[in-house]
Amino acid sequence: MFKEILQNVKNFMNKEVVPNTIASFGSTTILDWLGLSEDSQVNEKESTYFTCLKVNSEAIAKMPIKVYQSSTNGNIEEISKGRIPYLLKVRPNPYMTPSIFWNTVEQNRLHHGNAYVYIEREFKRERYGGKCEVKHLWIMPSSNVTVWIDDGGYFGEENGIYYEYHDRYSSKRYIFKNDDVMHFKTSFTTDGITGIPVISALKGMINGSFNSQKYMNDLYKNGLTAKAVVEYTGELNNKNQRAIQKMVEQLGSGVNNTGKAIPIPTGMKLVPLDIKLTDAQFYELKKYTSLQIAAAMGVKPNQINDYSKSSYANSEMQNISYIVDTLLFPLKQYEEEIRYKLYTDEEIIEKGYYIKFNEKVLLRTDSKTQIAVLKDAINNSLYKPNEARRTLDMPDDPSGNDLIANGTMRPLKKAMEDDEKIETSVKQAEEINDPLTEETDDSIDEDETTKGGVNEDEENEED
Repeated sequence: MFKEILQNVKNFMNKEVVPNTIASFGSTTILDWLGLSEDSQVNEKESTYFTCLKVNSEAIAKMPIKVYQSSTNGNIEEISKGRIPYLLKVRPNPYMTPSIFWNTVEQNRLHHGNAYVYIEREFKRERYGGKCEVKHLWIMPSSNVTVWIDDGGYFGEENGIYYEYHDRYSSKRYIFKNDDVMHFKTSFTTDGITGIPVISALKGMINGSFNSQKYMNDLYKNGLTAKAVVEYTGELNNKNQRAIQKMVEQLGSGVNNTGKAIPIPTGMKLVPLDIKLTDAQFYELKKYTSLQIAAAMGVKPNQINDYSKSSYANSEMQNISYIVDTLLFPLKQYEEEIRYKLYTDEEIIEKGYYIKFNEKVLLRTDSKTQIAVLKDAINNSLYKPNEARRTLDMPDDPSGNDLIANGTMRPLKKAMEDDEKIETSVKQAEEINDPLTEETDDSIDEDETTKGGVNEDEENEED
């Protein structure tokens, strides 16, 4: 903690002095720079805001990331081998799992409005030349990154975007090109380059909700005892006033003093100030504030434990609406940015690589419903049997790689071949202008007459 405070002091000393501003060590300005002011921590302490951050970030972290390759003939194949699938699915860097990594990225995106991931590349030498390969993915704290636009073309590219990262531990500054940083932003943006955090628009509401929670905490600390007035006929000097106030606070406030009697000197009367929370509509106002914060963060009421207007079926629909209304935008942004920054244009255009989050994990139901859904998908030729088995974490079966047609439960190829044979026989029957049934009966009669090996002419000759 002391190292962080010392570093903040160094950063403050390195900043340019703004004219007509004075900051003393007792002012809130220097406390904000040191990270010690209470207002700077209000947003993280507010329960509804914290819950919304938790719900959104964990929803992104739950979904596995898969790499696919699409060909010109429409075939889609999942790519499980290679460096990029390993980074996305196994280990982005030596210190983080994919779940923790993307959870942290999403929290930075929502809280700061922008999230930055540095792409560390390594040059692999080959016999003739070599190529660059992505080695690790590193999260850069959003508060330490500044976005620069080279509108004058001083670095060789006009209107090029660069990212300046300030390491708060070593005080070093690094400049990265646009291709080396994955930049994820909120939907609140005015220039399309940087995002605006939600708390900037809800700061007053979030602070109000925090103050209401603080008021409730103080009530619990005082044993749910409201303020009181000591009535006394006459005058008291300042010394006696402080003495009586100290005595009442020591004996009447706090959880340990709940239910205990308070001794009052003769001639004095203790009158509590009975201010009821119901009269001030405290609960209604707090609930309204929580719903407004959740709505701005895209979180549904049932996800912040508000079931006043929810049922079991309604909660399920709210989960589907949450995926469609809230998660689709960041998911699409993640997929587009990861694909563009981790793959080359040749790999995207010619080889057809693309990234896909598996949002189906958020819609998992009970085992009975899941089996019924997979069964319908197999019967209607949507899933291959092995694809359904993989969903249930079961091994592949050698005979489960073909689509099955509904009804006869035969492979789709076999059903199509049988249909072609029937159509061919019908056409042949039409060409000879004989019904198919008569031709079949004649053939049966001829077989029966010759079954014994002797025909009618032979019998006549014998007679």
